[in-house]
Amino acid sequence: MAEWFHWDEEFALNVARGKVRGATPVHKFGAVPSMSQNTAGTVWDKNDTLYPWSSFSSAGVIVAQVANVSDNGKKVTVLGLDSDYNETSEEFTLSSSGTVTGSVSFIRVYRAYVSEGTNNVGTVTFQKGGTDVLLITAGMGQTLMCIYTVPAGYTGYIQQGVCTAEANADASGFMYVRYFGQDAFRIGHSFEVAGAGGDYNYEFSYPIRIPEKSDIDVRVTTRSNNGRYTSAFDILLIKEAINVDNNDFVQT
Repeated sequence: MAEWFHWDEEFALNVARGKVRGATPVHKFGAVPSMSQNTAGTVWDKNDTLYPWSSFSSAGVIVAQVANVSDNGKKVTVLGLDSDYNETSEEFTLSSSGTVTGSVSFIRVYRAYVSEGTNNVGTVTFQKGGTDVLLITAGMGQTLMCIYTVPAGYTGYIQQGVCTAEANADASGFMYVRYFGQDAFRIGHSFEVAGAGGDYNYEFSYPIRIPEKSDIDVRVTTRSNNGRYTSAFDILLIKEAINVDNNDFVQT
């Protein structure tokens, strides 16, 4: 392996600048608005709910639903993976008069944001098969969901994770990973978080390796106190076709 390939500040900056061929940084972050007491749920825009991964047992189109007439005509871009687990996207023009059905077949979705127009006045919901799979909370302008799926042809390396709890709220946290080809989600990392104690921040001494097409889902289980929880993680995608020995993986 080339001598320069190590986790230092210069390398990280060059990755962020797109100057390292075959390396892509991904920052995933989410927030759950208000979890109930003694409840388990994914850190995403919907309270008290585990993310509905079963909705993506097969690829299919998603449907946009708008509740506020002020959002009519605004455009929202959805990011995800196609039926072959390659990165794809679709832009929706919102209509307050009814639903808008997309044309791209998604096997996963993991982010949506307002790409034209002002931030959404009302909540914008995207469904697949009648189940909510994306929500942009009113005024936020994009989803806040701490889930991700590694695209085909890449390996992901999780470098850091963080979680916060509102005020005196407290919970147990779990980063679940469902490795491709398996049915069960396994705990890849666990932690405790309390608002009174400040944020939980963990930098992995050795990045956690996540193979292609594997799913990541950060969840919290609340205790006596409920509240708002946030979470984030940084993952570096490395293209599997890059051959370091042949100098294909280089800083440009």
